[in-house]
Amino acid sequence: MKELSIHNLKQIDQYRWLLPRQGKMRTDGMLFLDRTLLEYIKNDKSITQVANVAWLPGIVGRSLAMPDMHQGYGFPIGGVAAFDPEKGVVSPGGVGYDINCGVRLLRSTLEKGEIASSIPELVESLFANIPTGVGSRQRHLKLNKQELKKVLESGAPWAVKKGFGIKDDLLHIEEGGSLDWADPGTVSDKALDRGQAQLGTLGSGNHFVEVGFVDKIFDRKLASGIGLFENQVTVIIHTGSRGLGHQVCGDYIRILQNASRKYGFDLPDRELCCAPINSPEGKKYLAAMAAAANFAFANRQIITEEVRQTFEQVLGTGRKKFGLDLVYDVCHNIAKYETHTVDGKPQEVVVHRKGATRAFPANHPKVPEAYRETGQPVLIPGDMGRYSYVLVGTEQGMHEAFGSTCHGAGRIMSRHAAKKFAKGHNVTAELAEMGVRVKGAGRATLVEEIPQAYKDVEDVVRVVHEAGLARKVARLRPMGVIKG
Repeated sequence: MKELSIHNLKQIDQYRWLLPRQGKMRTDGMLFLDRTLLEYIKNDKSITQVANVAWLPGIVGRSLAMPDMHQGYGFPIGGVAAFDPEKGVVSPGGVGYDINCGVRLLRSTLEKGEIASSIPELVESLFANIPTGVGSRQRHLKLNKQELKKVLESGAPWAVKKGFGIKDDLLHIEEGGSLDWADPGTVSDKALDRGQAQLGTLGSGNHFVEVGFVDKIFDRKLASGIGLFENQVTVIIHTGSRGLGHQVCGDYIRILQNASRKYGFDLPDRELCCAPINSPEGKKYLAAMAAAANFAFANRQIITEEVRQTFEQVLGTGRKKFGLDLVYDVCHNIAKYETHTVDGKPQEVVVHRKGATRAFPANHPKVPEAYRETGQPVLIPGDMGRYSYVLVGTEQGMHEAFGSTCHGAGRIMSRHAAKKFAKGHNVTAELAEMGVRVKGAGRATLVEEIPQAYKDVEDVVRVVHEAGLARKVARLRPMGVIKG
């Protein structure tokens, strides 16, 4: 397919750009961007990738891209697409290597001033208690394969049953922290080997644990409904399925490349390898993907308990004094069966979200009872030097974007470019001047994750809010961060 240039886009309004159906595209593309964010992606392949996704068989509605979009594998990061279960396909490129990379938010009963002096010790203790970095392994929780398969089958409920957290946590996780179509038998021995000692570990790259506070409230009623108040201490946990999920993706990319040829698919990009959803290959990928997603849910659940125990250790008090209740946990990289209104009628579809977040509105049956009146909390982390946001889903987002929104700020520098930019910079000292204590597994990680490597998440969230895909509730600022 001829490379699509930016000039094919038609501006619909300040925040919407239509990529008209052309060539072998089966549908239009829609990009949610303003002109500032559009400038960041003019020279990468993400717009072409939106068009490429629109080629895929059985796509329902438009091929969508969120305002944090940038070039990814197959799909753009920030890409969303839904497929008919009978006529459509499933693609690992629409989920990504870090299956169910996601984020969860904990809220405390503490105020910023109560722990300001404890931040250095909290950061050091969190780093000591939560294994971080490339290939990090859990020292105290190495499972045999039989037990690991129980994790893959159950997810976060397995962790709670083993004493990591409480049952109430499960009421505040997307899908209750468990995808019930998971089949550990579809996961390779190599993936199991990689996951055996990685449960309860943070990993590397952009994964982090951040102690922060509520810096600003945009909607007091919604914030109250979610349990947030100004200067409240919060904790964000961002990680995924670690080496196990990466191996599952790699295994099934090879399998689905063969399936693409077997089923005679005409694809614009081999990275969009796929199989019919109801084919043996498609069913096995979805079952293995769900197993890896359950591993990620359990991973974040165990880290949550490690965070709570660290607060007890450092503050010298029981958790009843500081809370750290789970607000919500959302997936970033996932494909799921969901029911959406298509052409005025309810239809089951398989929604791929690649670097995108589910954002369901108030009164949706999939929204936990605690948030039926507010809508699902939507968690949008930024870089480690600025801020993160809490939003809620909207009806407009349901109709226009399959209940989806952005997942973060979005990179504007490659890791190599970030290293080059940071030469001569003392990243730790510069962040300290900004009021953020940071500790990483090595200088390389901190350099790759410098704030300048990312778009300003405020710009991204503004587009989401003004376009009506989600509604701003609160802004959080970091005080202390550990990075992989």
